[in-house]
Amino acid sequence: MSEQSELLKAVLEIQKLLELLAEPAIAQRDAKLRSELRQLVGTSVPKQKSVFLMNGERTQVQIRGETSVNQGHLSTLVSNLNKAKLLVGDAKLPKLAISIPPNFFESDADSE
Repeated sequence: MSEQSELLKAVLEIQKLLELLAEPAIAQRDAKLRSELRQLVGTSVPKQKSVFLMNGERTQVQIRGETSVNQGHLSTLVSNLNKAKLLVGDAKLPKLAISIPPNFFESDADSE
């Protein structure tokens, strides 16, 4: 079992490295969608945190609980993201259609 655990750990590290290497190409491919995402989310830290939790595994209630974002703001955000084709699947379990790096909403990340 320990050998499998070590192998899984190594695979996850390789995945992280590949994501780092691929980020510039992903940013270029998704530039328009990323720009629209920034516009829709704005500078609200709770909304920004909410977007990072949109992985298709959390309900809007769970996201609100983890971020303290206002219920109406989250509902409106999810609706707007859905209209902009920035979500996939069921809006009750929102999942971003694009990948974003952890520093996506930081001011120095604007130069991607």
